[in-house]
Parts: sequence; structure tokens; C-alpha cells
Amino acid sequence: MTLCNATDAAQKTMILLAVCIAAITMPLNFTAAAVALPAIGRTFGADPLALNWVTNAFMLTFGSCLMLAGALADSYGRKRVFLAGVSTFAMLSAGLTLAPSLLWFDLFRAAQGIAAAAAFSGGMSALAQEFEGHERMRAFSFVGSSFGIGLAFGPVASGLLIAAFGWPTIFLMITALAAISTVIGLRFMHESRNPQAAGIDWRGALTFTWALTAFTYAVLKAAASGWSDAWVIAMLIGALLSLVVFVQIERRVAHPMLDLTLFRYPRFVGVQLLAAAPAYAFVVLLLLLPIRFVGIDGMSEIDAGRLMIALSSPLLVLPVVAGALTRWLSPSTICSIGLLICACGLFWLSHEPAGSTPMALALPMLVIGVGISLPWGLMDGLAVSVVPKERAGMATGIFSTTRVAGEGVAVALVTAVLSALTTGHLTDALPQAAGVSNAAQHLVTGDLSGAASILPGVGQATLIVGYSDAFSTLLLILTTITLATAAVVFMFLDRGTPGDDDRAQLQQPAQA
Repeated sequence: MTLCNATDAAQKTMILLAVCIAAITMPLNFTAAAVALPAIGRTFGADPLALNWVTNAFMLTFGSCLMLAGALADSYGRKRVFLAGVSTFAMLSAGLTLAPSLLWFDLFRAAQGIAAAAAFSGGMSALAQEFEGHERMRAFSFVGSSFGIGLAFGPVASGLLIAAFGWPTIFLMITALAAISTVIGLRFMHESRNPQAAGIDWRGALTFTWALTAFTYAVLKAAASGWSDAWVIAMLIGALLSLVVFVQIERRVAHPMLDLTLFRYPRFVGVQLLAAAPAYAFVVLLLLLPIRFVGIDGMSEIDAGRLMIALSSPLLVLPVVAGALTRWLSPSTICSIGLLICACGLFWLSHEPAGSTPMALALPMLVIGVGISLPWGLMDGLAVSVVPKERAGMATGIFSTTRVAGEGVAVALVTAVLSALTTGHLTDALPQAAGVSNAAQHLVTGDLSGAASILPGVGQATLIVGYSDAFSTLLLILTTITLATAAVVFMFLDRGTPGDDDRAQLQQPAQA
């Protein structure tokens, strides 16, 4: 009996390892692209607006396909969906190094997002079948720490590889990690599916995916073309109509992809609100700070990567600590305290202008990282704790869709706001200058020399001050959003520790 238990524990450990390695590749794929963005732009000779799609293409498809991927995992097998996703992700990462143009590069990035959605939903729902109670919380907290590894070491590893061998090598590193995850998952992961599943709600899946895709694309395009653009307006209207159709389908179909009755429960709603919290408090900084450090502050990619460790290194340890703290503190308390700490760090960082010393920047970045690490370690475990584990794929899909789609929208909105704020500050300083808006867009993508060429009579110091003031204002806005989110999460998230009672409470509506 003891031998069987030891064998079972070893197999669970290997399954967790496979998912954790896959989890490392997701943030690494995001942060590596951010660090490599200037180098990729030089390779393809891309303008700033086209270069934004290096990050946006991945976020668009990743966020839009998570719900469908979760439903596929429940219906057709979590192991099957996980292996298909992570192996395809590996091949596409290698394909990025062979892209002949920026258009092909962005298409590969979009396909990466679809594969990542399958890998993430399949892997997380598979974990939910292996662990129960506090063991499940600990397992998901290890996944959170794996994200931290990708976030903490991704920028510095990317900077070193870019400096030594060029940007394509960072995607070969991602390929290697995804391949290792594939091999381990193939050997050790159990196949499982929802026995109550009656096929995929394809009408619901397609209308929801299209609604989210149209909305996310409209927000991304609005950042470049403005909200009055006819195509942006058309996509927003299309997204709204598709959402209405989706809700009607889900109300009538016998086995909906999204059980709308779950939204009757404050705990479930609180979990979804928590999913969006890191987007504005943390994730946008993973993109904006490397661009600022390299393009505006003049740091090397290596130095920028080292500095980013201050922001993301707490995720190596603190998510596991947060999982352990649930034995004594409620998730709502831990998450709210973390968001308050994060808000303090954002406020502190807003007072550090461009050109500040690395130490002056590192300290508030560390506070932000410490704060976001506390809810980060609990979010995924909470997501699957509020539904029966047979529907873990659906729960993971809903939660991950909220989180990733929120991150994609947040990146687009924050980038647009930073561009508008930079334009405003430069206009105040240069009221007679022409081309200020175009110069601001170059500054937001870290192209200081390009902005200077558009405004040849203006010194770079003036441009840097305008950008720096705009960045500080943006951080104050993010501070306010994070404080408000902390209060809402505390009110909506159930103060009890997640357990079997939660699933029993939701068992009936989940099967309605």
C-alpha cells in the first residue's frame, strides 16, 4: 500500500512538473517578445504601429480561445488537449525564427496564442483531477511560482541571448522547454474527461470566441486609429450583437459551454474580478518597463532584463507562501492585502522619473512584485474550487479568458493612454510643433531617435521629460484602479477557505 502511494505521489509530481514547465513558457513568450521588440523592429524595419502586433497578436488569440479550449478539454480529454497545445506551441516557437517578414511573424504569434490556450486549459484542468483541497491549492501555487520563473528570468535570459546570439535564440529556448513538457506529459499524465459532457456547444463556442475576438481587436485597433474609426465602431457593434446571441444560446442549450447560473454566486463573481486585477497592476509593466528602460533610459537589453528581476522575482517564492497562508487567513484577506501593497509600489514608482538610478527604480518594482505575488498564488486554485472538478476545464476556461483577455485589453488601453498623455505633455511644451502625436507613438514603442527625427528642432531631453511625465501620470491612474480593485475583491470574494462546500453549493446549478 505504501509503495502504491509513493508511486502515485511520484506520478502526480511529474504531472505537476509537466504543467509547471509549460507554465514557464507562457510569460517567457510574453516578456521575451517585449525585451526583443526593438531588435525585432530593426530586423523587419517595422513602424511602431505594426510592431505592436508582435505582442497583440498573441494576446488576442490566447484570450479569445481559452473558453473553447477548456470546453474541448472537458469533452475530449485533458491530456489530449494539453499535449496537442504544448507540442504545437513548441513547433510554432521554432517557426518564429524562420519568419520571412513581420506579417508572417505576427501570424505565427497568433497561432501560438491558440496553441497556448489549449496547453494552459488542458494542463490546469488536468491538475484539478489529481489534487484535492489544500493539496490542490499548493499545486496551483507551484504553477504560480512557475509563472514567476518565466517572469523573473525571462527578461534577463532574453537580454543575454539577444546580446550574444540575436533575438531568434529566445524562441528556440521556448521551443526546448515546451518540448520537455510534452515528453513528460506524454509519459505521466492521465487521460480524463467530464463524464457528463454531451459534446461541444459549438454555437455558443463560436459566437463567444467571435465576440471576444471582435471586441479585443477593436480595442487594439482603437489604440492606433482612434475610437471614431469606422472599422473600430463596426467591430464593437459586432461584438455586442454576438454577445447577445451567445447569452440567448447559453440560456436555451441543454449543455452550455458557459453555465450562466454560476454568476448568481458572489464568490464566483469575485474570482472573475480577481482574475483581471493583475492586468493593470502588474502585467502592463512587463511590457512598458523594458521598452522604457531600453528605448528611453538607454539601458542595454541585459541591464534592462536584470532590473526587471526586481519586479518579477517575488513570484518565485511568494505564491507558494500565499497557498500555505490559506490555512490561517482567508483568500479575500490575502488577495486584498497583496493588491494594497501593489498599489503602494505603483504610487512610489510614479515618483521615479526617466533617468532614475537602477536602485531607485528597483525598490518600488520589488514592492509591486511582492504585492501581486500574494493573489497570484491563489487565483488558479480559486478558479477551479468554485465548480465541481468534473467541470474544471470550463472553470479554467472562464477564469483564464477573463484574465488573459483582460491583459490584452489592458495592454492596448494602457498603451493608448500613455500615447495620449505623452502627446498632451509634448503639446504643452511644444505648442507650435507639428507631428507631436506621431512622435509620441514612437516614444511609446521606445524609439527615441525616431521621435527626434520627426521633431528635428527639439532636443531629446525635452522628449524624455514629456514621456517621463506621461509615464508618471499613467502610474497614478493604475494606482487608483488597483486600490478600487482591492476593495471590490474583498467585498465579493468569499472569506472562507475554498473546499468541498463550495463545490457542493455549485453542483446543482452546474448541472442545470
